[in-house]
Amino acid sequence: MLDGPDGCGKSTQTVMLAKYLTNQGVRTSVFRDPGSTATGEKIRKILLDPKNHISDRAELLLYMASRAQLWQECIAPALKKKNCVLLDRWLSSTCAYQGFAGGLGIAKVIDIAEHSLQKIWPDLTIILDIDLRTAKKRIKRSFDRMEQKNAAYHKKVRTGFLKLAKLRDDVIVLDTSADVKTVHKKIIQTIASYFKLKI
Repeated sequence: MLDGPDGCGKSTQTVMLAKYLTNQGVRTSVFRDPGSTATGEKIRKILLDPKNHISDRAELLLYMASRAQLWQECIAPALKKKNCVLLDRWLSSTCAYQGFAGGLGIAKVIDIAEHSLQKIWPDLTIILDIDLRTAKKRIKRSFDRMEQKNAAYHKKVRTGFLKLAKLRDDVIVLDTSADVKTVHKKIIQTIASYFKLKI
């Protein structure tokens, strides 16, 4: 699973990684969080629409609802087929955004997840780390509701991701300040090293 602050390049890298895995003969299912189901896409629109005013607690619960649907409708069936499931965001995002930056607490987010989801942690989470100035420049469209939050909030989000990585051995941080192809290679190398695979 790939995650990180807004503008870190995770969506681009998710597409590249999925293509690489497919070319290696790995059956891969790719999903975005929130989204990838009819219900999840509706929740995504609510969460990201700048016109909506949503509290951190409401955000947390909406994200969990989208994940619960995504698991039942997409992830569980894909795993049953023994596909490699690749996620663009998951629980680590809520730990960083609503948990740390929003002040609800990472522990509370994890507790709610344990009561909401059948599996809360992927086998591996790669956090794509980037400084806020570079991240902001990389977003070439209008900012959504989450991206429009102030710099202090996004600084805390980044800190939240880094803090989470210190708490869990299955969360690895990668610097993504380099070009897209270089980052892609680093991701592949990280996965191969973690799962002891030959590339």
